Amino acid sequence: MSVSLTVMTFNLLDDQEPDSPNSWQNRRDICISVITSYSPMILCTQQGLKPQLEFLQQCLPGYEQFGISRKGSQDVTDEHCSIFYDKEKRVEPPGFSFQIVNSNMDEFSARARRRSALLTWQHIASLPPNLPVVYCGVFNTQKESTTGRFLLGRSREHGVVGDMRDAWPSARTRKNVSLIRTYHGFKGDKQGALELIKLILRALCLCWDRQTQDLHIDWILYRGRSLCPASCEVINDNIDGLYPSSHYPLFAEFMLPRTVRLIEESV
Repeated sequence: MSVSLTVMTFNLLDDQEPDSPNSWQNRRDICISVITSYSPMILCTQQGLKPQLEFLQQCLPGYEQFGISRKGSQDVTDEHCSIFYDKEKRVEPPGFSFQIVNSNMDEFSARARRRSALLTWQHIASLPPNLPVVYCGVFNTQKESTTGRFLLGRSREHGVVGDMRDAWPSARTRKNVSLIRTYHGFKGDKQGALELIKLILRALCLCWDRQTQDLHIDWILYRGRSLCPASCEVINDNIDGLYPSSHYPLFAEFMLPRTVRLIEESV
C-alpha cells in the first residue's frame, strides 16, 4: 500500500491594524480550520510572529514546531520561518529520511532573492544526492524570473544551475488552476478591472510558454526520485470573503516508495 507525504506552505503575515476586518484576531480561527481540514504532515509557515505561532501550537496539539526569527534564535519580536510537523506520524523503515527547507525571500530586491536562492541551493546540493528534499515558501517572484529559472535548472547563477522541480505543473491532479496568482491581498478572486485585464493578458502569454503555467509567488519545489507529486492545490477557502491570509496557501501530496510505511502513534 502506497503512502504519501503531505506538505502545506502558509504565509501568516500580520500587517493589518487591530480594527481591520483582516486582522489576525479575526482570521486566526479560519487559519486553524484550513490546517485541520487538510491535516498536512508538514506545515511550513512564513512571517509568523511569536503570538501567532503560539496560538497555532495551542490549537494544534498534535504538532511540534521549530524555527527561528530573522534576528536569531533568541529573538521573540521579529517574524519567523517556522515548520510544524505531525508528531503522531512517522515513516518506516527507519533509514528512510527526507529534508524540508522553508524560506521567505526578500520582497523588494531581486539581487537578494537570487543570492538567497543560490545559498539555499548550495545547501541542498551538499546533501546526499538520493535524499528527497522539499523546498517551499514565499519566493516573492514568479518562476520565469532569474530566481525561479535558476532553481528550476533553466539558467545559471555564479556558474551553477539548480535542479529543483516544481510540484504544481508536475502533479497528476491540480485544483484551482484558474487561480494563477497566490498573492491576492485579501481580495480573493475579486480583483479590480485593471488587475483583471493584466491577469488575462498574462495568462494568454503563458499559453505560449510550456514551462511557465502560473504567476505564483508561493511555491513547493522538490528534488529526488522518491517523491512523486500526486496532487497540488491552491487553497482558496474563505468564510464570507474572509481569507486566512493575503496569500493563498499551497498544498501538495507526494507519493512515497512502496517500501515506505506510515506509522501513526498515539501521543
